[in-house]
Amino acid sequence: MLTVSLLIEILRTRPRLIFWLAALTQTFLWVLVPSIFYSAPPGEVADVVAVGRELTFGASHGPQLAYWLAEFALRATGGHIFGIYLLSQICILVAYWAVFQFGRAIIGDRHAVLAVLLMTGISVFTIGSPDFGPDILMMPLWALTLLHFWRATSENRELYWLAVGLDICLMLLTSHLALVLVAALLVFIAMYPRARANIRTPGALVAGILTAFMLVVSIAVLKQGAPLVADFGQTSKLISIDRNLMSWLQLLALVVIAHAGACILIVLSSNLWRSGQTEAAAIARAPIDPYARVMIYYFALVPLVAMMIFAAITGKSDLASVAPLFVLSGLAIVVAGGDTILVHHQRVLSAAWFALLMLPPALAAVGVLALPALFAVDLKAAQPADQIARYFTENFERRTGRTLDVVAGDARLATLIGLASASRPHVLYEPGKGLPTLATPQQAIEKGAVVVWRATDNAGTPPPEIKAQFPNIVPEVPRVFERALPGRAAPLRIGWGMVRPRSEAPQ
Repeated sequence: MLTVSLLIEILRTRPRLIFWLAALTQTFLWVLVPSIFYSAPPGEVADVVAVGRELTFGASHGPQLAYWLAEFALRATGGHIFGIYLLSQICILVAYWAVFQFGRAIIGDRHAVLAVLLMTGISVFTIGSPDFGPDILMMPLWALTLLHFWRATSENRELYWLAVGLDICLMLLTSHLALVLVAALLVFIAMYPRARANIRTPGALVAGILTAFMLVVSIAVLKQGAPLVADFGQTSKLISIDRNLMSWLQLLALVVIAHAGACILIVLSSNLWRSGQTEAAAIARAPIDPYARVMIYYFALVPLVAMMIFAAITGKSDLASVAPLFVLSGLAIVVAGGDTILVHHQRVLSAAWFALLMLPPALAAVGVLALPALFAVDLKAAQPADQIARYFTENFERRTGRTLDVVAGDARLATLIGLASASRPHVLYEPGKGLPTLATPQQAIEKGAVVVWRATDNAGTPPPEIKAQFPNIVPEVPRVFERALPGRAAPLRIGWGMVRPRSEAPQ
C-alpha cells in the first residue's frame, strides 16, 4: 500500500495553503532574525540608505527607485532598520506570488507550488534577501512583468499591456539590468507570432510609448554615468582575456552554488541515486501549452546566458546583478519534469525542505554571534552600528554645539554612522573610488564633519588617502568598540578626527 507524507498530501489537496504557509513563514523568519540578531545592516544596505537619504536623481547614482524606497521604509518605521528588512521580504513575497500565479495559469496549482518550494532552495531568495538593493527590488518587478506579459499575449487581456508598460518603467527606474531584460522581451515578441498577435491594440500602444520614453531616459542616464560597456581594445590583451575568463568561471560557479539547495531537493525527489525500491507519489498536471513551454525556457535561460557573455567580455562577475534572472528557475525545472512528477523519498524530502526553510535563518543568527568570536571573522552584520553612531554623533554635538550633518572617511564606517545616527548625516565618500557624490567638501567645511577610519596604530594615524582629502585633520585617540561575544576577533578600533564648522554655533 502506497503511503503519502503529510506535506505531499496537503500539497495535493490544498496547494494554495502550502504556498502561503511556505512564503509567509520565510518572510517572518527573514524579518525576525536580522531585526533581532544583526547589530548592523548586511551587505550594501548602509550604502543604499546613504544614497536614498539624498532623494535625488543623478547619473552617478544610477536608477534610484530602490534607494528611495529604502529611505521611505526607514522613515516609516521611525528610523529603525526593521523597515528595510520588511521591505526586502515583501519584495521576495511578491516575487513568489507572481511566479505562483504564472505557474497556476500554465501548469496548474500543484506544480506551481512545487516551483515555489524549489525557489526556497535558491540562496538569493533566502540567505541574500536581507541585503536590500536594486537587485532585490528587480525580482518582483521582473516576475510581475512576465506574469502580465502572459496575461496580455496568451489570455488576450488587453489591459495587462498597461501593466507590462508600468512594470518596465519601474524596472528601468530600478536597475540597468532592466535594459537586458527589456531587450530579451522585445526579441521574444519579434520571434513569436503569438506574442505579437495583439500588439496593435490601444493597450499595447500605450505600453510601447511608455517603454520607448523610459528607454531613452535610461540610455541618456547611462551615458552620463559610469561606463558599463567593455573597452574592447583592452579585452584583446592576454591578461584581460585571462581575467575575464576567470570572472566568467566564477560567475558560473556562483550560479551553481546559488542553486545548490534546489539541486538537493531534485536529487531526493527524482531518486537519481537509485537507492533501493522507493514508493513514489505522483503529482500530475494537464499537458502544457507549447507556447508556455517556450516562454518559460526562453526567459529562464536567454537573459542569464546574455549576462554570462557580458561577464566574459567585461570581467564583471557579481552574482547579485543576475539574481533577478533566477525567478523562473523553479518553474523551468518543474516544466522540464514532465506532466507527471514522481516524488520519491517523501519523508526525507519533506525534512530536507524544512531544513532549507528553517536552517539558513537559524545559522545566520548563530553565525553573526559566533563567527567573530570563534574564527575572528569581521562580519558586516556583527559591527556595533548603534554604539559607533552614538559615540561620534554625541562627541561632535557636544564639542561644536551643532547637529552632525556630514560624516566622511572609510566608506563602510561612514555609511553606518549615516544610517544609525539620530541626525542622519550626509555621507562624503573618498574621491576617486567611483562612488556617488552625496556630500561635498564645501559642506564639510561649512557645517563641520566627523572623519572616521580603521585605526592601525595607537596614535590613530589616518590613511594617506584620508590625509590627502583632509590635510588639516588632527587625529583623536582611537575609539575601541567591543564585539558582541568575546573571543578571537579583535575589538573594532576606529580612528577619527573632526572638521570644525567654519561659523560658530548660533546662540
